[in-house]
Amino acid sequence: MALRLLILVLCAGSIMGIAIGFRQGLGLYLPFLSDEFGGRETFALAMGLMNLCWGLGAPIAGAIADRYGPGRVAAAGGLAYALGLWLMVIGGADGLLAGGVLIGLGLSGSGFTVLLGAVGRAAPPEQRGKALGLAAMGGSLGQFLALPYVHFLIDGTGWQTSLLILAASALLIVPLALGTAGRPAESPDGQSLDGQTESGQSMGDAFSQGLASRDFWLLNSGFFVCGFHLAFVAIHLPAYLSDRGFEHWLGAAALTVIGFANIIGSYVCGALGDRYMKKNVLAVLYLIRAAVFAGFLILPMTPAMVLVLAGLLGLTWLGTVPLTSGLVGTIFGIRYMSMMFGLVFVGHQIGSFLGAWIGGVAFDVFQSYDVMWQLSVALGVLSAVLHWPIREVRLLSA
Repeated sequence: MALRLLILVLCAGSIMGIAIGFRQGLGLYLPFLSDEFGGRETFALAMGLMNLCWGLGAPIAGAIADRYGPGRVAAAGGLAYALGLWLMVIGGADGLLAGGVLIGLGLSGSGFTVLLGAVGRAAPPEQRGKALGLAAMGGSLGQFLALPYVHFLIDGTGWQTSLLILAASALLIVPLALGTAGRPAESPDGQSLDGQTESGQSMGDAFSQGLASRDFWLLNSGFFVCGFHLAFVAIHLPAYLSDRGFEHWLGAAALTVIGFANIIGSYVCGALGDRYMKKNVLAVLYLIRAAVFAGFLILPMTPAMVLVLAGLLGLTWLGTVPLTSGLVGTIFGIRYMSMMFGLVFVGHQIGSFLGAWIGGVAFDVFQSYDVMWQLSVALGVLSAVLHWPIREVRLLSA
């Protein structure tokens, strides 16, 4: 791997590790903020807004990065992220909701779409899956490290001070963005790095042709399910385990195990995408998820069983990201990869909004998460079915 690509992968992975890791750790604040606001719906709505704004901002951030480079976009995202965490402490219920919006916008600039688009453009086709997998591992490693960090801060300083420390920590994204700076690469003859002529295609053409594609909507719908799954588990799993009578540490431990297993899963899934059809690997991943969610419904819950299920879930957690972004590059080309992946990511984040918010509403109505586990099983099977008919061939041309 060339030095420039290696630096890009390391910095992109580190930024995503901070952004995705801290976002994952926000679920640990649910019990404290539920007590603060008299229920789970306000916090769940804030997390839903975060995920929705992340998705809606992703194609815009991606389009800006495709034109001007990812460095400035990632740095701006880091600033918005830190401001959002600060508002969650000082602003009451309104600040909690506004903080969710700002964190979501921060994630749109410092998350997957901008940074994986940059890596996908810079990597040669034969190394693209592995490069995307390595960068996505950063998000997994961040989750693995951030969760015990957040748990330690909450126990040591209280939930309010810990959020202020997280806000200061999020500012590390700004200097790391220097390693991703630079205009999108294109060869002197107007060809993209994989040799496909794309310079004659405008951003508007890519946008309209993508929306007209059946494969775009299949991929978007399948990724919707991924977002639903991840947000529901990240936000509500600790509370679910507490409701089942387990000690508070188990929720943090389960999310940490997910993060550790995901370090392996992200790279392996990216590598499998270089060897097998990405759509088929994705279908298998969603079936595995459905089986794991069924396990939470029908298996006897012990701490050991929770951690085993968390490990299996972690192997599929962000493994969908290098595969889905790789599919975007295969089908739509890499010239506007950040924007196109951002458009697909909108579906993911609509799912995230619903997974976070409906999880809170469902618990307040039924005093149980059983209906959410059942829905997650059904959606996992549906997503597997949606991925099989995707045509994994280049669609757009100059």
